[in-house]
Amino acid sequence: MHVGIVVNPVAGMGGRVGLKGTDGKVAEAVERGAEPRAPDRAKRMLDRLAAVAPETEVSVAADPMGESIVREAGFGPVRVVDPFDGEGSESTVPPEPTGTTAAHTAAVVRAFAGNDGDGAAAAETEASGGDPVDIVLFVGGDGTAADVAAALEGTDVPMLGVPAGVKVYSSVFAVSPEDAAEVAASFSRTERREVMDIDEDAYREGEVNPTLRGVAHVPVADDLQSSKQTASGTVESLAEGVAADIRGRDGDGVTFVLGPGSTVGAIKDELGFEPSPIGVDVWRDGEVIAYDATEAEILDALGEENVIVVSPIGGQGFVFGRGNPQISPAVIRRCDLRIVASRAKLDDVRALRVDTDDPDLDDELAGWVRVRVGKFETRMMKIV
Repeated sequence: MHVGIVVNPVAGMGGRVGLKGTDGKVAEAVERGAEPRAPDRAKRMLDRLAAVAPETEVSVAADPMGESIVREAGFGPVRVVDPFDGEGSESTVPPEPTGTTAAHTAAVVRAFAGNDGDGAAAAETEASGGDPVDIVLFVGGDGTAADVAAALEGTDVPMLGVPAGVKVYSSVFAVSPEDAAEVAASFSRTERREVMDIDEDAYREGEVNPTLRGVAHVPVADDLQSSKQTASGTVESLAEGVAADIRGRDGDGVTFVLGPGSTVGAIKDELGFEPSPIGVDVWRDGEVIAYDATEAEILDALGEENVIVVSPIGGQGFVFGRGNPQISPAVIRRCDLRIVASRAKLDDVRALRVDTDDPDLDDELAGWVRVRVGKFETRMMKIV
């Protein structure tokens, strides 16, 4: 098997610092102290791929888009595709991660597919030939997925995403980095799946309107996420019941971390304040103490007793890891968890999922949980 690997090194950096994405916001994310997320996600995928398919032939984008991570994973001779070649007198010096662009991703992927007419150079000193890869594994979010799909248009080369972005709406992603490795190592057929993306500026204002950006060949597997769907049904009674419970703790010093989304947004409305657009708000003793909070602001706001209130994404079932990276492993470990969802939303979900960037925490969260579905009613669901 011949795998092409490309990493968007800035994917997801805006999440922890409350930017809801990184498109056009890389510099601001860095100023806010954002740390790269994608390299660690790539390492998890590559470690698993090396374990299940150690003889895999690898082509990879030059650093900072994956080369060093592939070498550290212990694969044999690799073919390095350099999208920066010829960009100037200092082209031998890899750019900073923040200097990578969609054009670099496209150049690498076209080279993987055997169509490198834009000038991307493949180093043939370590691996023979430039045959097309059997699959492109990319690490990023929906924007990266759209770039990869566009570069593969007109070919039969499949693609598969390792989710690393803030917004991951497309159905071309594996559930986790490890799942991506296992699917890539074992798939036998592909199907056409949707690549979706949203306008991040509108997203930051609370408008969520996914747009179809393409259709791509993707392995057929169980461990892929579906496209995000908007759930039908009312949440009024659910919101009323949860808000009443929260107000019943006013004066007790309990801190409630209220996640994004329309379901928890209805709870915020019941509490009497305007929800931040798709943001995380923190409530304690009858008032909002952090609005549209970053990870650091949430951690600063936590007290001795803390509760996270979140709702899974409709159609996908993700409780953590899609759209709420501000609620980080450090936050989760200091809180009790309350999951809320309408019956209609759960009817479209076979199981709940988590993807926190901390595999040990993911394992700890796995198992049966009680989900609040009404003013008083609950339903048992399994986090897998």
